[in-house]
Amino acid sequence: MRLFPALALASLAITMTFAQSSKQVWPTSNASMPFSAAVKADGLIYVSGTLGSGAADVKAQTKQVLDNISATLKTAGSSLANAASMTVYLKNQSDFAAMNEVYRTYWTKDLPARTTVVVPLLNEGLVEISAVAVPDGGQRVVVNPSEWAASPNPYSYAIKAGNTVYLAGLIARNGKDNSPIKGDMATQTKAVLENGAAVLKAAGFGYSDVAGARVYVSDQAAFQDMNNVYRTFFPTDPPARATVKALMTSPDYIVEITMVAVKAANRSAFTTPNADGTAGAKNPNLSSAIRTGNRLYVAGILGNTADNKGDIKAQAAESLARIGRTLKAAGYDWKDVVDGVVYLPDLTKFNDMNTSYREAFGKDFPARATVGAGLMGADAAVEIMLTAVK
Repeated sequence: MRLFPALALASLAITMTFAQSSKQVWPTSNASMPFSAAVKADGLIYVSGTLGSGAADVKAQTKQVLDNISATLKTAGSSLANAASMTVYLKNQSDFAAMNEVYRTYWTKDLPARTTVVVPLLNEGLVEISAVAVPDGGQRVVVNPSEWAASPNPYSYAIKAGNTVYLAGLIARNGKDNSPIKGDMATQTKAVLENGAAVLKAAGFGYSDVAGARVYVSDQAAFQDMNNVYRTFFPTDPPARATVKALMTSPDYIVEITMVAVKAANRSAFTTPNADGTAGAKNPNLSSAIRTGNRLYVAGILGNTADNKGDIKAQAAESLARIGRTLKAAGYDWKDVVDGVVYLPDLTKFNDMNTSYREAFGKDFPARATVGAGLMGADAAVEIMLTAVK
């Protein structure tokens, strides 16, 4: 996440290219932060979470953030019109309509897929937005099931970019008339995943193509209820996944799921090895990582142990150590990581987390968003999810 209102485009013009993946990195204007403004690799541009600041209301901050993302994409050879997926983090549920009012003015048609959740944000930020876009000239196709009504909010249900489909954050809503499907966690999770199946089918994909997922639940106590339904849609080699506590934009909804699917001949699932090199235990709800095509989607990985309770630096270091073993098992390295998200329940520990994070990468950091969110693991203080390209 960028903790400043504007980008220094001169610094963004610094581009580093790596032969193994044609990876290009645009640093932020704040060299002390261990993330890049944008990273381009494998036909996609990943833009870090951009945080509003200074302005007193969410409308002004939304404009500020989207203007900054637009400038970043322009420097990287793209534009907001080429955005495939946007993730909007709001501090206040009551700001949803005002954010949308400004947001919709940035597209005249073919809006990107979008996920919007309510979580704590750093400093005075009321809104933070991260993005994935295709470069100028890249394929970008809107996907909406033909029998569904248009979304009542400014987003498309999915965007297909080459062999990849980015789904919007899906909730328990009837696609034909946009009416909410009310019920408990199991009922709403089933409705969400049935909606996901319809969107994927419209794109020519299926659940066997899903490589990564992010699940947001409003009630941690219902976590296993969600898992019980989720597993039935992914009986083998489930996608890499992170699940955190967040509010939806309406109290009608208690779960939201966003996914990315990739069609590729070489799909493999990996489980994080133990520190001693022995095989790790598989999780029935998620794979530690999914390799598909040139990309590796790494699940949200915790770092809590019996010995590091309350120690964010130690937990972040352990999370990154586990991620490092996962990357190695899949044939990747830290230099291949292009994008990430850090979930941090206590945002006052942001700098402590960064200390461990910086040590893992050293330089040429991936794009990244960092937001507050509750974690599913007992005593867990940080969860880190990454995407790598080789």
